[in-house]
Amino acid sequence: MSRTIWSSAVPVPRQDEEQRLRELGYQPVLARRMGGFGNFAISFSVISILSGCMTLYGFGLGTGGPAVMLWGWAGVGIFVLFVGLALAEVTSAYPTSGALYYMADRLGGRRWGWYTGWLNLLGLLGAIAGIDYGAAQFTGALVSLHSDFRPTEGSTFLIFLAILLIHALLNLFNVRLVSLLNSISVWWHLAGVAIIVGVLAIVPDHHQSPSFVFGEFVNQTGWSSPLYVCMIGLLLAQYTFSGYDASAHLSEETSDASTSAPRGIVRAIWASWIAGFVLLAGLTFAIQDYAGTQGSATGVPPAQIFLDALGSSGATALLLIVIVAQLFCGNAEVAAASRMVFAFSRDNALPGSALWRKVSTRTQTPVPAVWLSVGLAAVIALPSLYSKTAYGAVTAINVIGITPAYAIPIFLRLRAGDRFQPGPWNLGRWSKPVGWIAVLWVAFVTVLFCLPQASPVTVDTMNYASIALAVVLILATVWWFVARRSYSTPSAYGTDREQAEIAEGIV
Repeated sequence: MSRTIWSSAVPVPRQDEEQRLRELGYQPVLARRMGGFGNFAISFSVISILSGCMTLYGFGLGTGGPAVMLWGWAGVGIFVLFVGLALAEVTSAYPTSGALYYMADRLGGRRWGWYTGWLNLLGLLGAIAGIDYGAAQFTGALVSLHSDFRPTEGSTFLIFLAILLIHALLNLFNVRLVSLLNSISVWWHLAGVAIIVGVLAIVPDHHQSPSFVFGEFVNQTGWSSPLYVCMIGLLLAQYTFSGYDASAHLSEETSDASTSAPRGIVRAIWASWIAGFVLLAGLTFAIQDYAGTQGSATGVPPAQIFLDALGSSGATALLLIVIVAQLFCGNAEVAAASRMVFAFSRDNALPGSALWRKVSTRTQTPVPAVWLSVGLAAVIALPSLYSKTAYGAVTAINVIGITPAYAIPIFLRLRAGDRFQPGPWNLGRWSKPVGWIAVLWVAFVTVLFCLPQASPVTVDTMNYASIALAVVLILATVWWFVARRSYSTPSAYGTDREQAEIAEGIV
């Protein structure tokens, strides 16, 4: 929905974005060098079907199998589109780097903003960890095809750290480089899906039947309830469909952000929805040996599908397509997370905020925030050194952190009613029904992905996402009592003195 649907409320007229930012209380300090396509591209790159679908494909094979992966993708995509539409409307009214927490603060008050910010930060950092660790797994699988190397938890973690370092260095340059890489990423993803699905459709002599691809149910979780297994299996789709708030976080660096950022969110979701369904179907039709795919020596089931269907050379080519796409995705996520760290620190919400909000005078990028983002992502992924099931928990951390953060500003916008002043991109009379569907869906998946994913529940199989959520909420609560006097977003139409205070020490 890229066109405005007018409601009875009076929308904010289109205006100069720098002036709009000042009216929201912030002095512009980031370079506004990203266009509408670049803004869409960062969310599309962060969603990254060649990352989420591929890295959790093995998880999906055992938690419901093909039927849950395909139909779960179709169903989750619809509900995520509702969330994206509702979030886009609020983004149009508040186009700032703080995004979700700033919206919650404006619509509900300081505590709403505070907890939304911490949840958003947890989700973004979990996304970096999940994306780059997945890229490390695929890189290890590629190396194993051409050597005696067999990926272990330790070697995969070292590759993961190297990828984090690359993404940190790339994000130290100005936002034009990030925008360029994201624009390339869009076409890389679309062409990559077309090549992978096309090759897997033409080359193999054997394909699975449509009844298998769309109807085969597989339960290897240890749980006896098919309904419970189906719900757990939705993690593949819900994890992939996250990170589209990147368009909002980059709004202070986007031209015509009040329109471009909400459009970027919605377009990224529906484009990923269509392409992702095609990718999952193409992969599943090409499975030659289900058990062999799950138990692949590469450690990565899609790599085994490529190997069985195409041989070593063909598998190598397709794996390179996937790995490059994952690297694009991780780079975009670091950009989004670092802007969240910068914005949250700008409002004195993080320990050491004075350092994390600094911006390079040469590149106009938040350099310390970049390093903090990748450093914390490495910490989140540490359990993968000791538990083979930890990756599922890392991806769940992303979902239960970032997804509630999407719903809070939507709920507060609904609660505000006519007090909410919509931006130039809005849903009009559809705002309330779309918003309530979004809030109810988020409440459902947040509870769902805190639940155990395998039975019996042991130290190795426990879902640590709920523990991570509890730790962050406790930390946020404790830090609230320390920083509540210094934390605040500036008042709308901030005074010259407020703007001077914000700018001081940033550049």
